[in-house]
Amino acid sequence: MMYYNDHPPPHFHAKYGDHEITVRIADGVVDGYFPRRASNLVSEWYNQHKDELVEDWNLIRARRPVRPIAPLE
Repeated sequence: MMYYNDHPPPHFHAKYGDHEITVRIADGVVDGYFPRRASNLVSEWYNQHKDELVEDWNLIRARRPVRPIAPLE
């Protein structure tokens, strides 16, 4: 998830059960805790879609609609 009223640096949020993390788009640094398997899946997704995440962050900052990013298959 990304929020229109969110703050820099560019990042996204991920939720798993009662856990929530934020992931910096520039370098993938994670703030928060996820179980290992969920964390690995988020990391894999991030690595596959980093360029799209940058584009969506820029769209959000311009208050424009984001483009959906495909989930892991």
